[in-house]
Amino acid sequence: MPVAPSLEPLARGAHIGGDPGGVGSRTLYLLALAALVGAAAVPVAKALLLLIGLITHLSFQGRWDWTLGTPGHNHLGAWVIAVPVIGSVIVGLMARYGSPAIRGHGIPEAMEQILLNRSRISARVLWLKPLSAAISIGTGGPFGAEGPIIATGGALGSLFGQWLHITPDERKTLLAAGAAAGMTAVFGTPVSAVLLAVELLLFEFRPASLLPVIGACSTAAALRVVMLGNHPFFAMPQLAWPQPGALLASVLLGVLVGLAAVAVTRALYAVEDGFDRLPVHWMWWPALGALAVGLIGWWQPRTLGVGYENITDALSGTLGVGALLLLGGAKLVSWSIALGSGTSGGTLAPLMTVGACLGAVLGYGVAAAFPGLGLDPRMAALIGMAAMFAGASRALFTSVVFALEATWQTSGLLALMIGCASAYMVSGLLMRETIMTEKIARRGVRVPSAYQADPFAQARVADHASMQPVSLPASQTVDELRRWLQQQGSAAHQGYALVDEAGQVVGVLTRRDLARPGLDPQTPLASLVTRVAVVVRAGESLHDALNLMTLHGVGRLPVVDDADGVTLRGMLTRSDVLGAWRQRALHATRLGH
Repeated sequence: MPVAPSLEPLARGAHIGGDPGGVGSRTLYLLALAALVGAAAVPVAKALLLLIGLITHLSFQGRWDWTLGTPGHNHLGAWVIAVPVIGSVIVGLMARYGSPAIRGHGIPEAMEQILLNRSRISARVLWLKPLSAAISIGTGGPFGAEGPIIATGGALGSLFGQWLHITPDERKTLLAAGAAAGMTAVFGTPVSAVLLAVELLLFEFRPASLLPVIGACSTAAALRVVMLGNHPFFAMPQLAWPQPGALLASVLLGVLVGLAAVAVTRALYAVEDGFDRLPVHWMWWPALGALAVGLIGWWQPRTLGVGYENITDALSGTLGVGALLLLGGAKLVSWSIALGSGTSGGTLAPLMTVGACLGAVLGYGVAAAFPGLGLDPRMAALIGMAAMFAGASRALFTSVVFALEATWQTSGLLALMIGCASAYMVSGLLMRETIMTEKIARRGVRVPSAYQADPFAQARVADHASMQPVSLPASQTVDELRRWLQQQGSAAHQGYALVDEAGQVVGVLTRRDLARPGLDPQTPLASLVTRVAVVVRAGESLHDALNLMTLHGVGRLPVVDDADGVTLRGMLTRSDVLGAWRQRALHATRLGH
């Protein structure tokens, strides 16, 4: 017969402990793996940028050069229209006969794998995604390299997790770590990359997952300095600290850019819906979209390619209002058509180009109409760049910190926070989904949008269990128990804790145990116990109790003394746990209580 002292190893080994997000030996193991993923992401990012540069120069200048060139500097004339079309035909073939997963932004696809596929990404994506993106961007696609490298880094982390013996939750952490390291490798923005992982990929905020992501990004940032140098990605003149009037104007800027972000998101998916209705196979959609890219690129060459220099020019104040309007509008149309066609490309750089141009134009307008506010148009461009991404993706903290890290303009911190928060608020009021979640939401995938502490991790078992339990003596016979149950009638429970003479738990007995065929009425109850009782201490959390119930498939747990772990103090049932949840739900909906 199982005895109480043997319960402790089973009960304690069946759950993580009092803090479900706490740091343990597995965290150190994941941290080491994430650092390896972060180290691998840097040469992968460097290779992608070199490949984009090579394809760009071959496509538009007809020469070998690995630097990140500008497609706008070409002498092809009207023939420039054909270059994006050729590249998109190749990408379409790669998507159809290689992997359809290479289509799209990169981040939404990673979200989908996390939520639906236990963070498993095919090995083919690891090389098909960057290669297809390099071809798409190198032949004039109006995308940034960050989306593909984020997807590639995520695939790298996922594959690490598939090769090793780790849980799906740990594999999700490695996927997020790889994606964040990829972003760090491109922009040199490790803090905002960590925040991107938290806001868009991890769907949680706990040390066990956060530390490995930090390790990956820190490793990637250090190696990036060695390989690419240490300088702001978007260099611009140093800005002065904004005055109160400029901070007030930041609210207006954020609201207007937030409205624009909503319009941009809806326009993108309207284009995507239009392609869905075309009577041709989706493999040919990128080529049709690229025709528009080529035509716009012939008219406005600066819209072709990654266009990082466009963001720098908008932030630096070197473009006039007319040039800003043409560049921002043309880039928006070109990018939305290209991405809506299902080709391979990212969203971050195009959104920031449009946002920086819009912010600068609004800044010039505010400065002309209200010179007393002291709003610098360059500061307005910086706010517009970040607020556009905040409004479209609702990655609020990522947007603020990215603008600071990418430009080294610490003086813009407060203005950025105000502007991005305003855009975030407008987006939340007017748009249920975001540019990152709309596509997968249409497929029935529900993406978490808010993170909060686990209420069960904060609730003690003793506060919700019945602390005056009805127990049964282990020496009692089956016949005696049956007579007692008949006397209890409807007041009888479905299960009882068995205790010895010292009040220590021996096991748990249910009515199902008494229904065994051929049971001798004189059999002691202790003889019916076939498994070690799973118990929970009175001071432990409901989170621990739920883990025990789930792992062992039981519906009730004897509550034992915190000191010795065997003396019965109460009984916790599934109804008690549901009662705790009901209590929390009522408190959350009652105003003034």
